[in-house]
Amino acid sequence: MALARQTISPCLWFDGNGEEAARFYVSVFPNSRILDIGRYGKSGTDVHGQKPGSVMTVTFVLDDQRFMALNGGPRFKFNEALSLQVFCDTQTEIDRYWAALTADGGEAGVCGWLKDKYGLSWQIVPSVIPEMIAGGDQAKADRAMGAVMQMKKLDIAGLEAAYEGRS
Repeated sequence: MALARQTISPCLWFDGNGEEAARFYVSVFPNSRILDIGRYGKSGTDVHGQKPGSVMTVTFVLDDQRFMALNGGPRFKFNEALSLQVFCDTQTEIDRYWAALTADGGEAGVCGWLKDKYGLSWQIVPSVIPEMIAGGDQAKADRAMGAVMQMKKLDIAGLEAAYEGRS
């Protein structure tokens, strides 16, 4: 099945473990797969410093969203200035993604944020959050946002209770 053309696609910079990371991400998300793997050739080794034949890029799809992993070396690292949001309809989804992405050295953050074992930041978010905080009732939005600020992994029941003023 061919993917629709994406005008914008994230390229994630890794230090030699891009294929490992892509395979991990593909194992976590449904409708995901590796599309292709590009390898460094002999040309440009004086610039990129990579061994010919080693993995340069991995193009992969996570839940029908295209990404590229680039093994660019140690020059750049991920930071919290960019995160990938995963919108979840159920607490079971939140729990599953949270557990998978914090496993093996990942770190729990606050407000639904976490870092995976590769250092990439994610936010695991209940799908109801956008309408809670932008739905027009500022008192409800403030209560919901106050609840978000107190949580690490977001809890849908707790957010709904806060939103409705039951907490």
